[in-house]
Amino acid sequence: MLDESKDILRIEELRAVLRENSRRYYVDNNPMISDFEYDSLMRELEDLEALHPELATPDSPTRKVGSDLETQGFGENAESGIRMDFVQRPHRYPMLSLANTYSISEIEEFAARADKTLGKGFTYCLELKFDGTAICLTYKNGELYRALTRGDGVQGDDVTRNVRMIPNIPLKLRGDFPSDLEIRGEILMPYKDFERLNAEREEAGEIPFANPRNAASGSLKLMDPTQVAHRGLYCTLYHIPAQSVTFSTHDEALKSAAGWGLPVSDNRKICTGITGIKEYIDYWDKERRFLPYATDGIVIKINELEAQRTLGYTSKSPRWAVAFKFKAEQACTRLNSIDYQVGRTGAVTPVANLEPVLLSGTVVKRATLNNEDQMALLDIRVGDYVFVEKGGEIIPKITGVDFSRRTQGLASPVFPTVCPDCGTALIRKEGEAKSFCPNTYSCPQQIKGRILNFMSRKAMNIIGGKSLVDQLVNKGLVKSPADLYYLSKYELLSLEGWKERSAERFLASLQESKQAGFERVLFALGIPFVGETTARTLARHFKSIDRLISAERPELEEVSDVGPVIAPSVIEFLGMESHRDEIERLRAFGLRFEISQESGLLSNALEGKTIVISGNFSVSREQIKELIGQHGGKNSGSVSAKTSFLLAGEKPGPEKLKKCAQLQIPVLDEAAFRAMLPDLGGIAGQARNDAGAVHSVIEPTLF
Repeated sequence: MLDESKDILRIEELRAVLRENSRRYYVDNNPMISDFEYDSLMRELEDLEALHPELATPDSPTRKVGSDLETQGFGENAESGIRMDFVQRPHRYPMLSLANTYSISEIEEFAARADKTLGKGFTYCLELKFDGTAICLTYKNGELYRALTRGDGVQGDDVTRNVRMIPNIPLKLRGDFPSDLEIRGEILMPYKDFERLNAEREEAGEIPFANPRNAASGSLKLMDPTQVAHRGLYCTLYHIPAQSVTFSTHDEALKSAAGWGLPVSDNRKICTGITGIKEYIDYWDKERRFLPYATDGIVIKINELEAQRTLGYTSKSPRWAVAFKFKAEQACTRLNSIDYQVGRTGAVTPVANLEPVLLSGTVVKRATLNNEDQMALLDIRVGDYVFVEKGGEIIPKITGVDFSRRTQGLASPVFPTVCPDCGTALIRKEGEAKSFCPNTYSCPQQIKGRILNFMSRKAMNIIGGKSLVDQLVNKGLVKSPADLYYLSKYELLSLEGWKERSAERFLASLQESKQAGFERVLFALGIPFVGETTARTLARHFKSIDRLISAERPELEEVSDVGPVIAPSVIEFLGMESHRDEIERLRAFGLRFEISQESGLLSNALEGKTIVISGNFSVSREQIKELIGQHGGKNSGSVSAKTSFLLAGEKPGPEKLKKCAQLQIPVLDEAAFRAMLPDLGGIAGQARNDAGAVHSVIEPTLF
């Protein structure tokens, strides 16, 4: 009886933990435990419910699909903190999740059951398991009609308007497609776009995403579809419900879908037994590290659709498929100390200093702990031995503590109540995870962060880095970006390590920065949520800072790339007297706060053209991007049907070339591109001479 009581309590505890972490994973996109920990808890609950079948309930996490539905149609976007409304619509066929395992022996059992039930004459289709967020697309008469998230498996959130902004999802099919088609797959964020997005978020003082899966899911639920377009999302499709097609095999269905222009899962393999399955798993356990997107396992499916119908489904997953999940590479090392860093927006982030450890080919010394709540959830203490993984195989994160190695007497860390830099009492707004220092204009770390952002390459491109900014702020020479332009040669020479030549180079860099166009100056101001692309859009739309300051919210929200998050941020920032004073000081030094012939468009030669660049050029890629903008063109990070042409330098990306060939999009080399531009001298004219007189169009059919 005692053991049964313990089991009952444990069942309730497990259900509560799994429900909470399911919500954090699917809705908040902010998981607090690893996939392996979650799956282990789920397996423990399954075992206990099998032991006590009388305690099983229909709403148990073992019987329900993890839900990404926003509560009652409304949700709190963990990324932006704004309320949002998505209409919920039913799935035509239940959209279930896959049973998964980390054990090869359980894959062997799956294969043995299939042999026993189906006999001979069937095959397996093996595919990569993508680490993204599930999507269901419906096409009617060849046109994209609807896109639903998995939701709770019965109904999903309608995200059609956002999905339409994902470049590789066709709005129209081609060829001999069915009049009514449903196809399912995954929305991913490639590593390069994930890194770019996190860099932009850190520059804006926002919390970076833990991994590409969370970034993809959060991006899919953004209120403003124009923001989705710039996130670099990518779709891969891998399942047409067997009830809706007449093909004989799953592989045949996907090949047909590819012929209709749909981005189906590649790297598939057909095999006949467990030996082939094991070989495929072993191969991709190594090779997946070279893929441009995150994968977390292998999916094994019965290939014949009639066999799938025979095997059927449980309440939660199909019986004809199973996922083998790769264990994330993990290391255990000692936590030596915890630093509390203050960002330029005042957010305080705890960072773990670790005994250096090799993980996924790199030495890891530091890992973010995100916030006070995560520290408490981990029950972490300085001196503990902690488990470290790379989230999405990129960002080091602490996933747990090895309590068996904990030394007695270790005290729980105390999150600071005052700013670790300036001593001001921290504030934490209700419902927010981060604590902030409100001493915006006197906190040294916030000052340094704003100045570093202003000097950065994509902003004013002033030479110098963190060590220089530390010197300038610590000496009291600079308190805001405008103070940089007051600096004298004498003041610079008073700094440790400075010589006359270095002072002259820095002052020359300051003078050169005054030639930066309005769009870069606007980006350099550090308006929250306004990244490089949005700054360019705002500058070109309003033409001057004065028009932008006087703009009201409805006018701002009508601008491409601007929505209900960015518009109020711009209004609040430019409405502050201190920020307007800083703008006037910068304007007095000659910085450009309006579009002119010199700082704006040089010509309209590329007007209406969307250009993707790839490879190495005679000048930097940033200069190429700037050149495209100066002549009215628009840069894009990925090839789609909207791409006008691919500008290919030396060693262009093979995937981009392949995509151009599929979509019959022209590929131009640098000389051909420059021949399109008027000869205006300066960088454009000089670089054209460097590139040479010969130009060509590379035929996409060659790739």
